[in-house]
Amino acid sequence: MMIRAKPEVKYKLIQEMTSRDNNLLNITWLCEIAGVSRSGYYRWLSAEPVRFAQELADREAFEQILDAYNHRGYAKGVRGIHMTLLHHSPPILMNLKKIRRLMRKYRLQYRRGSGRYDWSRSAPDTALPCGHADSQYIYRRPLRR
Repeated sequence: MMIRAKPEVKYKLIQEMTSRDNNLLNITWLCEIAGVSRSGYYRWLSAEPVRFAQELADREAFEQILDAYNHRGYAKGVRGIHMTLLHHSPPILMNLKKIRRLMRKYRLQYRRGSGRYDWSRSAPDTALPCGHADSQYIYRRPLRR
C-alpha cells in the first residue's frame, strides 16, 4: 500500500504519527507504508532549520519584489522589476530566475514580454510576409511559448 503524495507531505504525516503519545508503529514501518526511505525522512528532519531560513529569505526578497512591482502604480514584468531593483539605492541584485520563482511561489501575476507575434490573414491558407502590414491582415495576440 503506497500513499500518492509528495514526499514532503509523507514526511510530515510520519512526523505527526510518531509524535503522538500512543504511537505503536515505528519509523521503519511508517516509511515503508508511505513508500519513502528512512534516510530520506531523517534527512528531511535535519534540514528543517535550513528550510525555515530559506523561507524567511524568500519572504524578505518577495517584499522587495512586491515593492518594485507596485512602484509607480502599474504592474510590471520580470525585467521591469529587475531594472527597478537595480535602480534602488543601494542597488538590489537579484537574478531573473529568482524573481520568477518567487512570483510563481507567492502567486503574483506578471506581464509577459512581447515575444513573437502572429501576423496572419483571416484566411488560414495564406500568410503575411515577415515585416509587412496591410489593412486586410489582422493582428493577433503574442504567441505563448
